[in-house]
Amino acid sequence: MTWWQVLILVVVVVVLVVLAASVKVLREYERGVAFRLGRLRPVLDPGVHLIFPGLEKMVRVDLRIVTLTIPPQEVITKDNVPARVNAVVLFQVTDPIRSVMGVENHAVATSQMAQTTLRSVVGRADLDTLLAHRTDLNEDLARTIDAQTEPWGVHVRVVEIKDVEIPEAMQRAMAREAEAERERRAKIINARGELQAADELRQAADILSGNPASLQLRYLQTLLELGADQNSTVVFPLPMDIIGPFLDKVPRWMDKLQQPEPPTPNHNGSKRPQPSAGPSAPPLPAMQEQAPSLNSHSEPHTERHDSV
Repeated sequence: MTWWQVLILVVVVVVLVVLAASVKVLREYERGVAFRLGRLRPVLDPGVHLIFPGLEKMVRVDLRIVTLTIPPQEVITKDNVPARVNAVVLFQVTDPIRSVMGVENHAVATSQMAQTTLRSVVGRADLDTLLAHRTDLNEDLARTIDAQTEPWGVHVRVVEIKDVEIPEAMQRAMAREAEAERERRAKIINARGELQAADELRQAADILSGNPASLQLRYLQTLLELGADQNSTVVFPLPMDIIGPFLDKVPRWMDKLQQPEPPTPNHNGSKRPQPSAGPSAPPLPAMQEQAPSLNSHSEPHTERHDSV
């Protein structure tokens, strides 16, 4: 083999290696941003393209939605409560040229911007809003981050706050507050039930009072309900018509009991004076006059006892 044959063989091998290295295949979800001698070329569509090494350079850009997890951030809410918040960001490249020409690494830049915006937005909200109104905060985060990444050809689709960690003391305080709120609601519902029951009972009483026979049927139904259980309770319904005459005579009996009794005679035949409310002086001499007579009657009895 002569030298020129060897040279031709070497050239053919080099050309084949260069062609093999120059063939680039772009998938359907990819676009290519190519530079020829430092100059920007139009966007390369999916398919097979020749990119000559040393003369051209191609940057692949993925157009699929990228999931970006924001690490936990230490924030202080508007009402001075410390919390740890993490979130997830879904973004997509809409303009391959701007994503390459506008920023060095659009994924890293979007991540840093999302962390800063998360701390800023959460710091403007209080703890109740952070826990109960996450939808509004998510929309605010998405709008803010998308406005900052739009010049880079990156569209932020969704921002979701994943977890909020608060101190244990605050968790216990919130648990006590929730328990008190549930007790308050239970008392209000119970009071409303009592009010409705009282209204229904009033209507039932009005209906039963219009017909005495219905009240008697209600008595019988109550007896039937009491007799259904196996117990030793005996109930005697007593109509008010029977007790009514006795209740009418009770005031007259009370008046008779309160009237003063007439004076009663004593053993000497004289009337016993009625007791008075205050002290009276006349009864003292009478008691003194009766004392000797009592002594005179008692002396013979004593003598007879001695003689015996």
